[in-house]
Amino acid sequence: MSQINIGIDQANRQEIAAGLNKVLADTYSLYLKTHSFHWNVTGPMFNSLHQMFEDQYTELAGAVDVIAERVRALGERALGSYSAFAAVTGIKEDSGVTDATQMIQELLEGQEVIIRNARNLYPLVNQANDEATADLLTQRIQLHEKTAWMLRSLLQN
Repeated sequence: MSQINIGIDQANRQEIAAGLNKVLADTYSLYLKTHSFHWNVTGPMFNSLHQMFEDQYTELAGAVDVIAERVRALGERALGSYSAFAAVTGIKEDSGVTDATQMIQELLEGQEVIIRNARNLYPLVNQANDEATADLLTQRIQLHEKTAWMLRSLLQN
């Protein structure tokens, strides 16, 4: 394979890719959880939550591809197995939750995990002048903050 010469040294590329792989693992884990909740939600808000969860998991499914491709563009291997994701994710697995309010709370917490982990990458990304990753992170944070706000709003009386 030819040498990567994109203006970011190898050590920074590896560290940024490791951080992105964590965001990838979190995103994929939240995708799985959201999809499960979509299938299993019940109660008076079924229709609206079923649709909302579908919108959310569909967006997350697209996001994993974008994040993984950025890892590859940095010259590193993107994580791609359940066990690899489980080893680094901060998202708790669906443990059989059946209460819609608890589902919303857990998805909110998952959104916030991704926001924090994406935001934690900024100092390194900025120091490495990695504008492409900064842009990706900005877009992801903006989307996850909006989704978190919407979920949080459902929990208010």
